[in-house]
Amino acid sequence: MTTVKITRALLSVSDKAGLVDLAAALVARGVEILSTGGSAATLRAAGVAVKEVSDHTGFPEVMDGRVKTLHPRIHGGLLARRDLHADDMARHDIPPIDLLVSNLYPFEATVAKGGTFEDCVENIDIGGPAMVRAAAKNHDFVVVLTDPARYGDLLDEMAANGGGTTPAFRRTCAQAAFAHTAAYDAAVSTWFAGRLGDAFPPVLAFAGRRREVLRYGENPHQAAAFYAGGPARPGIATATQVQGKELSYNNLNDTDAAFELAAEFERPAVAIVKHANPCGVAEADDLSAAYDLALRCDPVSAFGGIIAVNRTLDAATAARIAALFAEVVIAPDAEPEAKAVLAGKKNLRVLLTGGMPDPAAAGMLVKSVAGGFLVQTRDAGRVSAADLKLVTRRAPTDAEMADLLFAFRVGKHVKSNAIVYARGGATVGIGAGQMSRVDSARIAAIKGAEAAKAAGLDAPLTHGSVVASDAFFPFADGLIAAAEAGVTAVIQPGGSIRDAEVIAAADARGLAMVVTGMRHFRH
Repeated sequence: MTTVKITRALLSVSDKAGLVDLAAALVARGVEILSTGGSAATLRAAGVAVKEVSDHTGFPEVMDGRVKTLHPRIHGGLLARRDLHADDMARHDIPPIDLLVSNLYPFEATVAKGGTFEDCVENIDIGGPAMVRAAAKNHDFVVVLTDPARYGDLLDEMAANGGGTTPAFRRTCAQAAFAHTAAYDAAVSTWFAGRLGDAFPPVLAFAGRRREVLRYGENPHQAAAFYAGGPARPGIATATQVQGKELSYNNLNDTDAAFELAAEFERPAVAIVKHANPCGVAEADDLSAAYDLALRCDPVSAFGGIIAVNRTLDAATAARIAALFAEVVIAPDAEPEAKAVLAGKKNLRVLLTGGMPDPAAAGMLVKSVAGGFLVQTRDAGRVSAADLKLVTRRAPTDAEMADLLFAFRVGKHVKSNAIVYARGGATVGIGAGQMSRVDSARIAAIKGAEAAKAAGLDAPLTHGSVVASDAFFPFADGLIAAAEAGVTAVIQPGGSIRDAEVIAAADARGLAMVVTGMRHFRH
C-alpha cells in the first residue's frame, strides 16, 4: 500500500459540526465534493462547490430518502481496488471516491428524546453504515472518517503527504469506522430487545466509547482504559473533573461505588468508601453533620478514601473534608466557596456529575469471566417498612425501624458477607467481604469499639445500635455476636432452614427482628 491522493470525497453527515470548514479546505486542494440532502444544502449555503449524489449517480433520491446512496456508482467508487478493478470502473463509468466522511442518523438521540417506535425506526441508518463499511473494507485506497474531531487530523495528514493519506492513517480510520458502525448496531439491537421485553436476547451486543486510557489497572503491571456506554446515568461517566490529578482505575471503581451508595438516601447523606467498601455512611439534616457521623464510624480506614455526597457540596462540609487526606470527592454540584476551599488540596480529585442517579432505575451489570460474560439486572431492590415481616415477640420502635431501613440500604453496597451496625442514621460498624457471617459481625463490632475509643467514648458505638445482614443468618452465632456487640434490633432477609433457631436466639435476648424477603449479595 502507498500514499493515496484524495481527488474526490463524499460528505454525508448528520452531525454537521466542522463540515463547512472541512469541505472548504478540501475544495482548496482541488478535491471534488459529492454530498446528499441536508449536507449538500449546508455546503451550498456556505458557498462551497458541491455536486449532489443524485446528479453523480443519475438516479434521484426515492422512498422519502431511504434510497439515495445505495447505488453502484457510489459503492463501486468506494469498493473498487484501483489495482484490480480499473477495467470494470472504466467500462461502467464508476469514478473512484477516495474519501468518505459520514456519521449516522441520530438514532440514540431519537431514543433518548422519547421518540415513537416509528420515529426510532426511521432513524435507523442503512445507507450510511453500508458506505462506512465499504470504505473501511477498502482502506487500501479509501480513507473514511466518522468523527468530526478527526477532521483536523485528516487535513494535517494531507498537508504532510502532498494531499494524500498514508496506509497507517487509513487503517486507523478504518478501525474507528468499524467500531462506529458496531456501536450503532449495538444501540439499535439493544433498543429493539427492550421494546420486545427481552432483557437477555440470544445475542447480546454492547459497546463503549473510550473516555481515556488510564495510567494502569488495579496494579501497575496491568493496562486499563475507561469506556462510557449504556443508558445515560449521572455518575463517573458524566462527571466533570474540576481539579486534581488523573483518576486511576481504582479511583474510578471506588468513586462509582461511593456515589451509587450516596444516591440511596433522600436526606443529606455522605458515603466514605475504601477499596469499594463503605467505611462510613450517614444521613443528617445537613451535609456537614452527615460527614462528621460518617467519618466517626471508621476514621482510620477513611484515610485516603473516596467521599460522595448527594447534595450540592457546601463550604462547611468542604472544610471538614479538606482536613482529611482523601483521594476523590464526588458530588452533584459544589458551591463556589466549596470549590475554593478544596482548591487548596491540589492533588484531591473533585468530580461534579450534574445530578444523582436513581437507585431504583433499571440497568444492566456486566462482568467478564473466562470465555464469556455474566450479565444481570442492576440491584434496584428496595424495601420499606410495609414490606417487612415481624418475626420476634418484640416489635422495633420507630427509631429502631428508621435505623434498620438505613442499615439495610447501606448493606446493599457492602461486599458479602455484609454486616452493618447503625444508630441515629449513621453506620457505627461495618463488616465486609468475609467468608463467614459471624466473622463479619465480630469485625464490625471491633470497628465500633475502636471508633468509640478514638472519639473518647466509654462504650462502643454499637451499644444501642441495630444490625443489618445482607443475607440470612445460616446459624444463630452471627446474631448472637451482634447481640453481644449491644444491638437492640435486627433486619435480615430470612429464609434459612434454621430461621426458627435464629428467631429463638433473638427472642431470648429481647431483640426485635424483621425479615425483608430480599437479599443483597454483592460480590
